[in-house]
Amino acid sequence: MKKIAIVGGGPGGLTLARLLQVKGFPSVQVYERDLDKDARVQGATLDLHEESGLAALQEGLLMEPFIANYRPGADKIRVMDKNAHILADEHAGEKEESRPEIDRGPLRKILLESLAEDTVIWDSQFAGMERSGDGWLLSFKNGMTAYADVVVGADGANSKIRPFITPIKPFFVGMTVLEGSVYDAENLVPEMFELVKGGKLFIFGDSKTLIVSAKGDGTLSFYAGFKSEADWALKGDLLDWYRAEFKGWAPVYETLFANVAGMITRPQYCMPLDQDWEALPNVTMLGDAAHLMPPYAGEGVNMAMLDALELSRSLANEKDAQVAIAAYEPKMRKTASAMAAMTLEQTEVLHSSGAIGSMMKIMGQL
Repeated sequence: MKKIAIVGGGPGGLTLARLLQVKGFPSVQVYERDLDKDARVQGATLDLHEESGLAALQEGLLMEPFIANYRPGADKIRVMDKNAHILADEHAGEKEESRPEIDRGPLRKILLESLAEDTVIWDSQFAGMERSGDGWLLSFKNGMTAYADVVVGADGANSKIRPFITPIKPFFVGMTVLEGSVYDAENLVPEMFELVKGGKLFIFGDSKTLIVSAKGDGTLSFYAGFKSEADWALKGDLLDWYRAEFKGWAPVYETLFANVAGMITRPQYCMPLDQDWEALPNVTMLGDAAHLMPPYAGEGVNMAMLDALELSRSLANEKDAQVAIAAYEPKMRKTASAMAAMTLEQTEVLHSSGAIGSMMKIMGQL
């Protein structure tokens, strides 16, 4: 059996490792740059879809721990305007739960605990790789090296594996997202905490978005989206910037920025919709490494987990890794291209003057 190296221990990489082990691959390693499983605070909640994220968990025999950890009601949405008026409210009626939500932390824990001991090699930041026989010799910044017959890049938007496969680069979509979290939100921002009500807020105004979601540990995570240049950077005080950029927005929203535990700037990029490359014999990729796109369709993690499902099936069905990769990649690109087209359209619409009407249509309220 071939030695498979997965570079990156996010949901996509961990899902692939689990699926390969379930399918009988004995030599699978995940190389993750984090120092350990607790090194990073995990972001907002994820809604897993039946045809992708949930299908991967089902095939990985992980539905039981998922059901024990998902958060009923966390998928309920309120749509609001900049004046804090509630325009649509899924808390007000019965909502069929078709896309159950789980926090990133518990999902990662489920995946990690499902893997064979020592599958994940922590503190392994990828430094490079070179051909070695029919495979690759990987080197890491901690001085470690490792041989693999097949390498899978699951290392996200700034993938170091992708350049070994294709020189195609993503393009800037004309906007930036600021990501932040408020811990102990019930005490620090009680009015916002009550508005979110354990679910999500989608707030629109002035061609900007503010998306707020509750986590099971009492944290509120939020994303402020706005049109910008590619090199936009926060200059000066965050609250001064917010008051200028979101001038006229209801005071309750400012409490998030006044109590934030730290902001991350995320300029938004997308891979070209027509990207193509020749399959290599022993290197491939999944998730954002393969098809980075903005987050405004809620598909990122689901697509990474679907990639893991499709790639694991292909590797299990074909003894020749190149045949397996050549079968997996075109289908992955086709699916990603359709999703990226929809996401780009959604991103533009939600950051336009007609955002509220469009969101209401999506929710079936108009």
